[in-house]
Amino acid sequence: MTSPLKLAVALTYPPALTLLMLCIAVVLLLLRRTRSGIATAVLAVAWSGLLAVPTVSDWVRERIERHYPPVEEATLPSADAIVVLGGAMHFYWLEREHVTPYELENSRLAAGARAWLARKAPVIVLSGGGDNGGNNSEARLMAGAIQRLGVPADALMLERESRNTRDNARYTAALAQRHGFHRVLLVTSSLHMPRAVIEFRKAGLDIVPVAVPERAKRDTWTQRWVPSRRALWRSGRAIKECAAIVMARLHS
Repeated sequence: MTSPLKLAVALTYPPALTLLMLCIAVVLLLLRRTRSGIATAVLAVAWSGLLAVPTVSDWVRERIERHYPPVEEATLPSADAIVVLGGAMHFYWLEREHVTPYELENSRLAAGARAWLARKAPVIVLSGGGDNGGNNSEARLMAGAIQRLGVPADALMLERESRNTRDNARYTAALAQRHGFHRVLLVTSSLHMPRAVIEFRKAGLDIVPVAVPERAKRDTWTQRWVPSRRALWRSGRAIKECAAIVMARLHS
């Protein structure tokens, strides 16, 4: 993605857009356009305030996530490989003494492990780069973690060069060509899946989406309606993902 497109996507993040609107409001006030300046400032604050409400955040995310709902591993077709895209550098569940892939609903690695344990493919490709030539890559950290879930090292293939979703697709396609993979099960979050599908299909891969939910529990009124930084972050991810999907479709 080119720098102007990256900037456009970054500005969709609620705090960034709020700051931009507040700057515009200041300019309007300096130009003595008082009503327009005040209205812009109020809109800027309301924008982030509304998206910080957990129920609103969940609604925004659901607009994207509903396109690829989670599926049961038993219903998946057989494939040549399972491809799990990186999305974290820390796995909280590793701190547990005992853990199985069947209790980790929101984990991409667990979904990949479940598919492998169901014998849907003989190989898992872990795709995710890093800042040190692959030595501290997401893929390497993922490999250590997924072995805790019952997948042996000899069933893993690491793609450690990618920096974004387009790279994930491009480098995975190269691996597929070298190893004769034709159909792959693509594992990523429901939120990320629409963009991943676009990029992987543009790379020429025959994919079967395996979406992983990122559900948040809302058991109480305060958890549903009291604004929080976490909800604002979740809204921001969804809005940025919408912008990135548009850019992926426009990018040749």
